[in-house]
Amino acid sequence: MASTLTPIFCCSRISPYRPQIVEQEGKFNKFLEWARLTVISEVSSDNDTSSPVPDYAVQLVKQVNYGALESRRYFIPRRDLSGVEFIEVNEQWLIEKNFEKLNSYKNFRCTQHNKFFELNLYRKDAVNTHHWRANVARPSNEIDL
Repeated sequence: MASTLTPIFCCSRISPYRPQIVEQEGKFNKFLEWARLTVISEVSSDNDTSSPVPDYAVQLVKQVNYGALESRRYFIPRRDLSGVEFIEVNEQWLIEKNFEKLNSYKNFRCTQHNKFFELNLYRKDAVNTHHWRANVARPSNEIDL
């Protein structure tokens, strides 16, 4: 597996923006706990289908506050001996594995670096493989932020 190391957030000073408790709070908290302790992430270029597919993925959208979109990244949980960690996958992986975007999100900002972050939750859709494939190419490039 080839990997590239890239920063997750701009710094450790991000704070919730209009915080709210959502039904999937635990999944967001696991990602945030990992992301705050992990300065850089492993970007997986391996689309190994023998690995078990997780039941959810987290999208991290980064942009200048009220400005240009800087990145859109996707992370899936992976269990190891030390607990839960996340690896980064590309959008095509989500399409192939039939994930769909949920209406569950959290917003954060960093006033020091003038950045805004949105976390969105995706889930594995085991029922309708055709429906999401028709819609997945649009959402990340045309609907998000």
